[in-house]
Amino acid sequence: MANTVKNQKEILQKLKIEKLNAMQEEAQYQIHAQSEVILLSPTGTGKTLAFLLPLIAELNSDMQGVQALILVPSRELAIQIDNVIREIGSGFKSNAVYGGRSFSKDKINLKHSPAILVGTPGRVADHIRRRTFETESIEMLVLDEFDKSLEVGFEDEMRDIIGSLPSIKKKILTSATFNVSIPKFVGINDVFEINYLTDESPKLSLKVVNSPMKDKLESLGELLNKLGNQPGIIFCNFKDSIDRVSEYLNDIDINHACFYGGMEQKDREQALIRFRNSSHQLLLSTDLAARGIDVPEIKFIIHYHLPTRLNEFTHRNGRTARMHSDGTAYILKYKDEYLPEFIDKLNPHIISIEDIESVDNKEDNEWTTIFVSGGRRDKIS
Repeated sequence: MANTVKNQKEILQKLKIEKLNAMQEEAQYQIHAQSEVILLSPTGTGKTLAFLLPLIAELNSDMQGVQALILVPSRELAIQIDNVIREIGSGFKSNAVYGGRSFSKDKINLKHSPAILVGTPGRVADHIRRRTFETESIEMLVLDEFDKSLEVGFEDEMRDIIGSLPSIKKKILTSATFNVSIPKFVGINDVFEINYLTDESPKLSLKVVNSPMKDKLESLGELLNKLGNQPGIIFCNFKDSIDRVSEYLNDIDINHACFYGGMEQKDREQALIRFRNSSHQLLLSTDLAARGIDVPEIKFIIHYHLPTRLNEFTHRNGRTARMHSDGTAYILKYKDEYLPEFIDKLNPHIISIEDIESVDNKEDNEWTTIFVSGGRRDKIS
């Protein structure tokens, strides 16, 4: 087995983590010991650190070029993982590449090859086609939330990328979903499975709130008034719906941030920063926020629209009741609307808004987030 990361205690202190959990401990050992590992664990349990620590320990400080490639389904997850690598302070360079930012900026960063490259499949495949960096030196491949990358249409890019990596010695796959199918092009032959998924979420309370009107906006406002100034996410299925709900929330003076795929990357990043900083307690989002992004512990989520599949429903709910915390998922539906069978089987509690106990913290947050734009040479005085 390769040496463990030097000063691991110091690394955990930097990350403000007292100790690794059981999943992270097992992952660290097995990733060193095995050449193919799939790590299955719920959202919010620390999968990123679970694969980063052993991956960094395998890096060779005398070797030039990219040694490890981490593919992720979203820009936000790429940025998040790159930030964690930098916080670890291993001495190895990392870079994140993703759509929505300047390709020329990527090229400048990749002139001096990082040891770890994190990116979305579309942008990484583009770099490989243009030979911005060499792939022969890459010996470790991580497919983080790989099933999500397939769901959002990156199959062709992932196939091309994996086919262009001739020197891979270690493959690590992660997911928060049961019974995921691994495509043949991944080239998995004898995978070791680390499974920390369970069939039930005892700390999650699932409640159906009936709206007397087909237009659920007023019912949403009443529900939010009951829930008070707690951190939460409202899920909609479409951008147009987000625009409409956002306009209504503005009309009734409820502060919120919006987050969806069509936004400029800068606006998406700023929306998440405001939410993390509690400048906004509510995030109004599509399924983009269901997994793979770093958001704070939240008290509730609201399904303004329901997803069409159980997997998406599960991942949305996974934003609350994370780790050892409690949380509530509310389904807001018209009173005559039928629930999908996959939700009906979960036996949710049917309630009215009047049944919900009001939370006594309705004051606006006194904090705001200020963004200062400038380059490296600019100073604040």
